[in-house]
Amino acid sequence: MAIGRARRILIAGGGIGGLAAALALQQRGFETVVFERAESLRDGGAGLHIWSNGVLALDYLGVAEQVLRVAPVQHVAHFSTWRGEVLGAWPVGDFIERYGAPTIAIERSELHGVLRDALQGSPLRTGAHVVSFDQDADGVTVHFADGGSERGDLLIGADGIHGAVRDCLFGPARNRFSGYIAWRGRAPMEHADIPPGTFNAIFGPGTRFTYYDVAPGLVHWMSVANGVPGGRDKPGTARAMLLRRHEGWAGPVADILRATPEEWVLRGDVEGRKPEREWGRGRVTLLGDAAHPITFNIGQGACQALEDSLVLAEYLDQPGDPVAALRRYETERRARTAPLQKIAWRIGKMGAVENSLLIRMRESFMRKNWNTKAFQAAEQGQVAYGMRWAKPGASRRAAAPTTGD
Repeated sequence: MAIGRARRILIAGGGIGGLAAALALQQRGFETVVFERAESLRDGGAGLHIWSNGVLALDYLGVAEQVLRVAPVQHVAHFSTWRGEVLGAWPVGDFIERYGAPTIAIERSELHGVLRDALQGSPLRTGAHVVSFDQDADGVTVHFADGGSERGDLLIGADGIHGAVRDCLFGPARNRFSGYIAWRGRAPMEHADIPPGTFNAIFGPGTRFTYYDVAPGLVHWMSVANGVPGGRDKPGTARAMLLRRHEGWAGPVADILRATPEEWVLRGDVEGRKPEREWGRGRVTLLGDAAHPITFNIGQGACQALEDSLVLAEYLDQPGDPVAALRRYETERRARTAPLQKIAWRIGKMGAVENSLLIRMRESFMRKNWNTKAFQAAEQGQVAYGMRWAKPGASRRAAAPTTGD
């Protein structure tokens, strides 16, 4: 260990990124404390799509085995029109052979639980709302909404797109509304059209519907539609509204919505942010959505937070100045995440078109390119990076992208 190595690291935010960072740092001998503003970690109201690069990161953290006990493995990702016409089918199951890790789906609460249980004696304090911080040459002091404070050597802001740490560093964030809203839910059901490992993204006029199973007898879904931000649904009306929106859609869409309890429907505006040139100053840095919010359109939000955690821990474990290590981490991760932020935003815009001519153009583009160029780009730009953490012998052949037909 180098002289001046950070010992005690404070983490604002108990989401996937915050817990993964605490685990990665703890495994390298650091003391960590995680502060989560909520009174408890998030419930299972949302599912997560974890590509093979994210599973490789979980394996490096030593928790992939526990995750795979509960997470369905996906073999084909289907894309279709609301009329039931096929637009594409990605053989993501092939990643198991190429990279030694599958693509999976899992409830957020399940992944939270696995990461939390893996922490050994590392404090996780709920109801601890970080509102500001001060730093000096020796460390960082965080301040909480209840008037308390805590001192550490470094501070990691993993408190999300609206996080206080980022705003304290650089002023109010310039988050941008995507133009569409997401309704999410869970349906406790089994269905002949939803076998284990299902993933289907359905494109309609100005709206989309995605569903995948996250556990036996439990289907996560998301309905996306254009609209204005800040709206709310009247109590007890969301499910009926969604059934009207997706009336006549092919497949099990209506059955999924009918099987969903009204109280399990969550609504949220979809926001993003342009890639930023700075993620930190001094003894403070950012991680996950606080640093690089990636809209759901490419399924990489949680994966990139996991990658952030491993790269940050790697740099901080190297000899030398920990402040310089934070800047090296930021440089590497900005280059990795900025293109993903941009492509996710573009795909979201493509999915939101309403004009009939533009819809026909979208469908023609997807039929021509989705199984070839788009799949290759996703594999090269998203998945292959994860081989950085692959264990020896994890892949039975070179991790070269498929060439397509």
